[in-house]
Amino acid sequence: MRIVLVAGNQPNQKALANKVAAEFELAGVVLEKSAPPVKKASLEKVLKKLKDLLFFKRIADAWKSLMAYYNEKYAAFPAVKTFFTESANSPETFEFIKALKPDLIMISGTSLIRKPFFELNPPKGIVNLHTGLSPYVKGGPNCTNWCLANNEFHLIGNTIMWLSVGIDSGNIITTEFVDFTGKEDLNAIHRKVMEDAHALYLKALRLIRKDASRVPSIKQAEITKGALYTNKMWTEDKKRALLSNIKNGRFNKVINSEEFKSRRASIKTVPLPAVSGS
Repeated sequence: MRIVLVAGNQPNQKALANKVAAEFELAGVVLEKSAPPVKKASLEKVLKKLKDLLFFKRIADAWKSLMAYYNEKYAAFPAVKTFFTESANSPETFEFIKALKPDLIMISGTSLIRKPFFELNPPKGIVNLHTGLSPYVKGGPNCTNWCLANNEFHLIGNTIMWLSVGIDSGNIITTEFVDFTGKEDLNAIHRKVMEDAHALYLKALRLIRKDASRVPSIKQAEITKGALYTNKMWTEDKKRALLSNIKNGRFNKVINSEEFKSRRASIKTVPLPAVSGS
């Protein structure tokens, strides 16, 4: 099964690429670079960045710690054909992918994929990783942080889905909770989420390779409506709530409580059929 990975140019994506290449035929990688800003930041944005540095640095530091972990563990992306682009939706990206003739396209950490991308139509489809539990928690900037801020620790998890036009809206292949001991700090929480996300992606790929006819495709609306978050909704109050839940030990206390178990039991997940001999 020839795979092309289309991803952001970040250390966590470098880790994912190496994990895929170790087990599958990774034919090529498309890396989407962040486009340079077209205009100067407004005073409001400058002040927001300053506040983040002064009061909410711990949140950004947790992500930086995760990226540093993957940079140390993986020196480089796999030695496969690689194309750098400012947009995964560019015609040049399409031509690069077409030339590789993949059976499957993987998406992870890119900007929103637009409709023309679907014309690539690889035989086994286009799959996407969402580091959040769909359809319950979707959007950005980070679904784990939303769960921590909203006292919805039971909703921390990951989703592998068939790609669709929209934000984390595709039919679900599988979802899975992330389990915790109750001793994790913010760094450890994010590392567990990302490691579990990569592991879940690999499990889905194994099933697609082994028997694509058994791969689930569950409409999210059949489960529940869920919540869609945006960057604008990620306010100072939410950031304070997140840090408070970590600092005051609420997260660690709730994780092993009966309330937590009960809330998780009420959530519907989509398990993968077992794969053997893959």
